[in-house]
Order: sequence, then structure tokens, then C-alpha cells
Amino acid sequence: MEYLTTYVNISEIEMADGGNDDAVPRVTEQMREVIAEEVGKAIENSLSGFVDRIQNTVLSMVEDRIKKLEDDSNLAKEKHGGRKPCSYKEFMACKPPIYNGEVDPIVCQRWLSDIEGVFERTHCDVDDYVAYGTGQLRNQAKDWWDNKKRQIGIEAAKVMTWEEFKTPFLKHHSPKAVMNKIKEEFMQLRHKNETIDKITATFMDKMKFCDDLVTNEEQKIYYYHNMLSAEYREFITPSKYETLTEIINAAREREIELKKSIERGERRAQDVNPSPTKKARTKESAKKSDTKGWSPSCRIYGKGHKGECRYKDKPCPICKKTGHMAISCPEKVTVCYNCYRTGHKKSECPESVGKKEGQEPKGEAPKAKARSFQLTAAEANVEPDVVSCIFAVNSIPARVLFDMGANKSFVSYGFIRHPSFALTKLPVPLEVEIGNNKSFIVCDVGENCKLSIDDEEYLINLIPMSMGEFQVVVGMDWLSRHHAKVVCFRKEIKLTSPSGKHVTIYGEKGGNPIICSMLKAHKLMKRGCKAFMIYANEPEKESRKIGDVPVVRDYEDVFPEDLPGIPPEREIEFGIELIPGAKPVPKAPYRLAPSELQELMSQIQDLLDKGFIRPSVSPWGAPVLFVRKKDGSMRMCIDYRELNKLTVKNRYPLPRIDDLFDQLQGANWFSNIDLRSGYHQLKVKEEDVPKTAFRTRYGHYEFLVMSFGLTNAPAAFMDLMNRVCKPMLDKSVIVFIDDILVYSKSEAEHAQHSQEVLETLRREKLYAKISKCAFWLREVQFLGHVINADGVLVDPSKIEAVSKWNPPKNPSEIRSFLGLAGYYRRFIQDFSKIASPLTKLTQKKAKFIWGIDQEKAFQTLKEKLTQAPVLTCRTESKTWWFIRMHHYRDSAVC
Repeated sequence: MEYLTTYVNISEIEMADGGNDDAVPRVTEQMREVIAEEVGKAIENSLSGFVDRIQNTVLSMVEDRIKKLEDDSNLAKEKHGGRKPCSYKEFMACKPPIYNGEVDPIVCQRWLSDIEGVFERTHCDVDDYVAYGTGQLRNQAKDWWDNKKRQIGIEAAKVMTWEEFKTPFLKHHSPKAVMNKIKEEFMQLRHKNETIDKITATFMDKMKFCDDLVTNEEQKIYYYHNMLSAEYREFITPSKYETLTEIINAAREREIELKKSIERGERRAQDVNPSPTKKARTKESAKKSDTKGWSPSCRIYGKGHKGECRYKDKPCPICKKTGHMAISCPEKVTVCYNCYRTGHKKSECPESVGKKEGQEPKGEAPKAKARSFQLTAAEANVEPDVVSCIFAVNSIPARVLFDMGANKSFVSYGFIRHPSFALTKLPVPLEVEIGNNKSFIVCDVGENCKLSIDDEEYLINLIPMSMGEFQVVVGMDWLSRHHAKVVCFRKEIKLTSPSGKHVTIYGEKGGNPIICSMLKAHKLMKRGCKAFMIYANEPEKESRKIGDVPVVRDYEDVFPEDLPGIPPEREIEFGIELIPGAKPVPKAPYRLAPSELQELMSQIQDLLDKGFIRPSVSPWGAPVLFVRKKDGSMRMCIDYRELNKLTVKNRYPLPRIDDLFDQLQGANWFSNIDLRSGYHQLKVKEEDVPKTAFRTRYGHYEFLVMSFGLTNAPAAFMDLMNRVCKPMLDKSVIVFIDDILVYSKSEAEHAQHSQEVLETLRREKLYAKISKCAFWLREVQFLGHVINADGVLVDPSKIEAVSKWNPPKNPSEIRSFLGLAGYYRRFIQDFSKIASPLTKLTQKKAKFIWGIDQEKAFQTLKEKLTQAPVLTCRTESKTWWFIRMHHYRDSAVC
């Protein structure tokens, strides 16, 4: 429309001017001006909106960018507390710790804690934690990180968070096995000669890794108190403290007191025994030194000392005020230990004075006899006025002594540490007098403890003190309250329960052990005694009764529950021949754990009851130790190594296992008979009995029967069994020491052979253990092998043990592995050649280097043993051995 309007206007101009020639230039000029003006208006109108849109778009983008930068800046400030994140240079300026890769959880955790502390102090960006932290890894740690980066990739390592880094880092440098070892060390940690600060630091380091054991302050206090030595535990009661810091400070104070007492003792010893090299002091020098070293008496402590009194700010335990000691406290209450009333002493007691005044002058009054609470179990059994039993105190089994000579009831420090006890303060301190003319002060009492007798609970107040074998001593305060009547001759106590029931307590007699053996417990249960099961092993299969086994049921006397006593006179007796010039070697007893001491007392009493041992005055003496059996019980072993060194060795040959198995030609039925305590069924020559002596803390004894651990014992017993079973050897019986294997081709033959063996055992008075015997089997385990009609196989349990065997880490572990593998070497072709790389590492001067050859030999032996063949022999006159492979149909003749 604008262009059309312009065109019309131009036409009008041309018409107005007509044909005037002068008007043409003027019109042209006007046209240009009009066109320029109109074109400018058109351009301005068309572009104005486009420019505005561009301008608005650009301004919007700039504003968004500025806002994003501001948000990022604010976020960074909030993240780092309003501060700028640090650079790597600033991080290194703080000297972060270096980690070299020690496989030690304590060192590893300490490095993580220290490096994280540097992260916080320098306000590092969280994204830089891994980059900055791994820069401080050295040696094995750096090698591990380089290998880890190759596994996950460089890009993944760059974006890894610190928590993602810590998981594999801790798994490698704090393995579970090492963590478990630290937990064991924590539970077994004991204070010996270290300072309190040093043992506390060790305790705290190990406690960091025992979160599952130590979950609260009470448990921390318990483990810390249990760690301390006896001289600390006796003076520190854990129930007094609420935090671990409090009991640590108490231990430090006790350490200072012990050091001072030691110093006082040393000074006193120097005063009593002066050095002979010191010159005698002149009067003048003595006067000078005495004047120089003199100090006025302290009004608080009561003795002279230099400097400020350390007890100045320490409150008095009676009035809780400072400035004086408990001995000089104005509020101290005088207690009479005769009538237990306040206001006078025992020497001024009106009751004792009245008795003395009322007595006749003739004759001397009987003297009071002090009672010592430190009785042993043996002493308690012979004392006429004490009774000892085992009862539950606060549901915990305790060795309890009922003592009519004690006017209060007491409990040992070790027993009352249990969390079920709560100690309270006595109204007034109590002085306890013991039998060695000593006394001590106690301020605590365990009130309303529960003593369980005959399914009823009795409340008793127990005062803690240091005691011997007994955990609780019940005195006259409790006995009189329950109207107790004591029958000294029978060691019985008759009392009335809170419900009115009459109860009789029977004391132990004749030195019965604290905990009887399993055999003794079985006998007591048969007599009708009550038994409470604490732990029971589930048997693999139900054992058969003797009455259910054919042939065997006619020989029940061959399978007694226990040996009847001393064995009869036999064809041979066990002798100990010494090398010329040998002299007796007495050895001190080994230190044993409390549970081992209880088992030792039990087994010694059992051996005495059977007559197998007797008290000895022999110059010989071997120590005793215990070894755990498979079922968890303990076997008593005598360490006869010194005697064995001086003994002439018996060269009687033990049979080769290969030769024994050669006799099993065509056997289909088997029975295995294991003698009961076989060595104890052979007597020792009377002149050699003193050589078998052994020492314990409960006495010196010697064996009348052959004992385990003597060097010639296997050969002597093998000689006996060969003589006893000679008519049947290699026909229907093979014997290896005390193991008898009866084998037969048919069921009828096996009945006859079993009867012959059992008849021989009955005639020779040799006894077997039915629980270890097996009869009428088609497959039997004997000497670590499985035997059946097909032949001889490796015991599956040994195959499983070999398959799970970890690579040895030292020559000793190699010897253990080769010992097991070598026992089955007949199943492995070229055993010596395969095991050669391992055998070389067991040589004395060989350096232990576990390389490719050793690993290959180790794995090859494991593979060969787990795929061992079956060894079969033919039943012809000539013996042919076949190897029948499990995985192949064909057999190879050897």
C-alpha cells in the first residue's frame, strides 16, 4: 500500500507540472527524497521488532549465566564454610601423612583418620579427596593403587568417591583374619610390667576394632579392669566407675601409690643395710646433713616432707572435705568390732568387760582363735567346722564355703566383677581381721545377692575381699538368720528356708574335685544324682548296644564301662633301661590354666581311685600338660622328653601298614576292636616305677601301669599284642598297637573269627571300649584308610583336609603337608619326584622362596590325592596289585 501510495503521489506531481521541461529535474529530486524517506520508514518499521527480539534474547542468556555462576559460588561457599576450596599445593603445605602399605589395621585406620583430618582442615573439595589422598601412598600401598586403577580404569578412578575408595582399601590392608587376631589379642591382653599409659594406649588401639565386643561403657570398664594385674584389680572396683576415663585415672593413681611404696621400701632397705663402702659419717657431718634434710611435720599428712603436700586438695573419704586425712578426720566414727556399736573401741566394750568381771579367778579364759578365709579345697575338707559346696550366686556357679568362724559373709574380688552384682557403701568402714594377724578396711558391700539352694533363693549381703580357691564365704550373720544347725561329723548344715521348708546342705568330703570328670559324672548320674547339661556334642550316628550285636552280646564283660583296676601279671612287663651314667632329671611343673587345674585334680583322683598311680618320693619328676581331644575333652599328657633322652631305645619292629593291608585278600566282612586305655593294661616293672614319676601342684606321683609318652611304650604294647594274638595273626586278624581288625571272607567265618578274638581278650583280661568298636561291617576305616571288598582307599576325611589345605608359608607348614601326603604316597606314582621342589625348602640352609615350581608341586599332590585310585589285590597264591581308576574302565597291572 505504501508503494502504491508513492506511485500515485509521483503521478500527481507529473500531471501537475505538465510538460514543463524545467520541472523534470525538480520532480526527479523530489522523487528521490520521497523514495528515500519512504524506504527508510519501511526498513525502520520492519527491523525494529527483530532487533528488540535479539536484544532481549542476549540479555536473557547473560542474566541466566550470571545467576548460575552466582549459585555455584554460593554452593561452594556453603560447602566449604564460606571459604574457597584448597589447591593441591595448599594441601601439601599441611604435610599430610604417608602410608607405605603395612598390613596392620591399627596403622591403616590411623592413616585414614589423619588424612581425613587434613581434608577437613584444608577445606578440600570432596571430589579431590581420592586424588589428594592417593598421592600420599608409597611402596606397597602405591603398587596396590596402581593395580586397582588398571582394574577399574583411569576414568572410573577419577570419579571415585572417598567412601568407594575406602572399601577396597580397608579390605586389602585390614583383612578379616588380622582383625580377628586383634580381637583375640584384645580379649587376652594382660598388664604385666608396662606402665599404665603404655598398656592403656595398647588397649585403646585394639578396642577400636572390637565394636561387636565393646558396645557400651560398662563393657569397656569390664575389659579394662580384667586386663589389669592383680595388684591393681584388688584396689579398683569396676562398679564404682561410670566411664572408661574414670577407671583409667584410678589405675594411674594406683600406679603412683605403688611406685611410692617401692621407693619407700628401697630407702628403708638402704637405711637397714647401708653399703659397706660408705665411710662412717662424723658427728659434725651427720649433724649438718640432718639439719639440711630436716622438714617440719605436715599438718595434713602428719609426716615431714619437702614442698607442697600432694594431699592438700584430696578430699577426706569420710567427710569429703579437704585439709586432713581420714585417720585424723573429726567426723570419724569409732566402731567396736566386738558388738559393732559406735562410740567405743573393742578393748573398751562393755560386753567384753562384763564377761571378764563375771568370770571366776581360777583358770585362764580361753583365747579367741582367728579364722583365715584363705582356705584351699583340701583344707576345707578336713576342717571340722566348715562345709564347702557349689551353689549358684546371682545365677553364677560359685565355690561356696560355710564357715562358722566368720561373723560376716564375703565374696572374692574376681567373682563380684560380674555385672549382676552392684556394690554400695557401708554406713561405716569395716575392719576385717584374717588369720595371719593382719587386718584391712572395707567400705563396700554387695547387698541382697541371691544364693540359690534347693530351687529356693536366699538373700545374702557379701563383702568383697581377696580370697583363694573359694568365691563365696558364708558366715554366721547369714547362718544365724536362717537358724542353721551344723553337724560337724557328717559335714551337714540344716536350715529353714524363707518358705518354712527344712533344707539340708551336704558338704564335700575326701577331697572331691571342684568339677568332676565326665566318667565320674556318668557314674553319679547312674546313682540317681541330678545333672544339668551345659554343652552336648551331637553324635554322628546312634551307637548300637552290645545286646544287639551278634556274638558280641555274649562277651559283655570284655566291654566294661571302665577298667576294673590294676592289670594282672602278664607274660611281659614294661621296663625302662637307662643309658650308663644317667642321673635323675626333675622338672618343675608347667603353669596351667584354671580349667586345666580342675581337670588335673579330677584325673589324678580318678587314677588314684583305680590304683594306676601312687604318691611318690622319686628323684625323677616330669611336668604335666593337656591336649584337646576331638570331642573337646582334655587328655592329660606327661612330658617324658628328658627321660626318653636317657632311655635305651627298644628296637622291636612295628608292622608296616603296607604289609598289614597285604593280608586282606578277598575279605568281605570286617570288625574293628579298640582297646580301652590300652597302655594302662600293662604293668610297669617294680624297679622302674620311680622313673615314671610326674610332678603337679597337687603332689608328686608315679605310675604303676604303662603311661602315654614313654619312648618304648608302643613297641612294648605291640610285643604284648603279637604274643596274645599270635595264633590268629595274618589269618583272620591284623593288629597295630591297640587297634585290632578282624577280617573274613564270609559271614559264617566272621562269626567264628570274632568269637576267637573276643575269647582271647576275655582269657587275657584285656578290655575294649564299645563306643570305639565297630562290628559286622562291609566297609571299615582303619589306620587312616577305608577298606572294603574292592580294596584300600584313602580316607575321605583326609581327602577333604588336603583339598582345603592352604599354600604353606614356612618350612614347618611344608613338613606338615608332606607328612600327611607322604602317608598316602603308595597311591601317587612318582611321589618323590613330584614333591622334590617342596622337599628342598625343608632343608636346613635352604631359603624359603615359594615359586612356580613349588606351587605346581603343591597343587599336583593335592590333585593326585583327591583323585587317588583304589588298590586291589587278587586272591591267588601270587599277589598281583591292580590300580583301578575311578574315571576309567580299564585296569592297569603293576
